Amino acid sequence: MNPSSSPIATITDPIVEVRDLNLYYGTSQALRGISLDIPRKKVTALIGPSGCGKSTFIRCLNRMNDLIDHVRLEGEIKLDGQNIHDGSVDVIALRRRVGMVFQKWNPFPKSIYENVIYGLRVAGVKERTLLDETVEKSLRRAALWDEVKDRLHQSAMGMSGGQMQRLCIARAIAVAPEIILMDEPCSALDPRSTSRIEELIRELQGEYTIIIVTHNMQQAARVSDFTAYFYLGSLIEYGLTKRIFTTPRRKETEDYITGRFG
Repeated sequence: MNPSSSPIATITDPIVEVRDLNLYYGTSQALRGISLDIPRKKVTALIGPSGCGKSTFIRCLNRMNDLIDHVRLEGEIKLDGQNIHDGSVDVIALRRRVGMVFQKWNPFPKSIYENVIYGLRVAGVKERTLLDETVEKSLRRAALWDEVKDRLHQSAMGMSGGQMQRLCIARAIAVAPEIILMDEPCSALDPRSTSRIEELIRELQGEYTIIIVTHNMQQAARVSDFTAYFYLGSLIEYGLTKRIFTTPRRKETEDYITGRFG
């Protein structure tokens, strides 16, 4: 059986259900028959070598791949039981429900305050009390409030890299998403900043569904509940992180985790 032809992990309350997902960039196939369920309010890590389809996969979940020319997608992705490609789905609303934090921090050239509430501004929220409350709450959840509370109206561009990445997480949280996608959020950070982000992920666990792409297998083992191993656009193995890292069922997974491949 093709390892990606059916979900390997049984999830009792999935927030996302993916079935037979294929994605093509022009004539090149990037994802091959991906099927898996993402558990609600847990952390799921996607691991695998560069170019294996991890980032492409998470960008399917909020339809970011729609922005790329010549992309063709087959299969089905459901969020809370609704096909996200259904004609009735508002893509802007979908991206509020499924927020994203990128590999390279990308604060806007605005104040810290305006960065956090950007999504609310776009949605037409103007009530100052609500905006103020959202800024404080989001920065506290991102473990950043104490560091920036006295300079909220200064440019975000003066922050450190680790602070900028936590600001981007605060910006994602501010619009009250159900899911936060994190695409290599620590790859450009120093070890101390990486530790802060990992602590933050653990703190947010249970409040949000978090899906993190990482090349760092130790990081996946530390922060995630479930792990999926991708290779050449296919899902090779998926299950509880503890099992994947201690008793993988497929030799390809074991070879990657033990460093014999990848």
